[in-house]
Amino acid sequence: MNKTSNQKPETSNQKLDKLKSILEKMESVLVAFSGGVDSSFLLKVAKDTLGKAKVLAVTARSETYTPSEYRQAKALAKRIDVKHLAIRTEELKNKNFQSNPLNRCFYCKDELFTKLNSIAKEKGLNFVIDGSNYDDRLDYRPGSQAAKKLGVRSPLKEAKLTKQDIRDLANGLGLPNWNKPAQACLASRIAYYSKIFPEKLNLIEKGEKFLKKWGFNQVRLRYHGDIARIEVDKKELSRFFSDKVRNKAIKSLKNLGFKYVTVDLEGYRTGSMNF
Repeated sequence: MNKTSNQKPETSNQKLDKLKSILEKMESVLVAFSGGVDSSFLLKVAKDTLGKAKVLAVTARSETYTPSEYRQAKALAKRIDVKHLAIRTEELKNKNFQSNPLNRCFYCKDELFTKLNSIAKEKGLNFVIDGSNYDDRLDYRPGSQAAKKLGVRSPLKEAKLTKQDIRDLANGLGLPNWNKPAQACLASRIAYYSKIFPEKLNLIEKGEKFLKKWGFNQVRLRYHGDIARIEVDKKELSRFFSDKVRNKAIKSLKNLGFKYVTVDLEGYRTGSMNF
């Protein structure tokens, strides 16, 4: 007969203590640092736990990431007061990535983590760690297979820190991006099996930049050939349908080369391009 467990769920602070214990045992780390809330929180806790000399933040730069994201990451690394390095990744030269299969993210992360492992070895750092959190285990994440293959650790996931835990704790630590909307590389906007080219990525970046100027906090421009499918937060859908915003969006996106401009009535959600 099974007995009901009376054990209380761990609090976010208990999970934070567990995270610190994991990092202490690692002794020195290279943090794959995108500038999002997860990797920023991980970087802050790693620096506070291990000290500045034992932590290195590394940010990837390529056509799949926007320049504004790099600038934000650079500013955050300076604010946290850690050593920060930018590297160039070349996933677009990989035909497996460029063909955009269902496991596209594996090839991107394989490229990134291979380079990070080399840097960690050169700098004498014990582990490469990333900002994957406990909720990510419920999503389709082929990039996690690259992490497993190359021995990259995910301390937030190991400590069972959820996205909400991280936002709450990041806010308490004074991180300015604690409520930053979720980000993903520009390639995630392109329908699977539609080849990825720099021109498409540039088009998506320009389109999203325009939409964000109108104050939409969470926005995606999904690329379907001649069709631009716009996702915004459900709470912001009604505002999008005002004549002023709608007409400006249609004009601007058609000027970029799209023939048709649509709005997804389901609103923004992660993994909407997944089957």
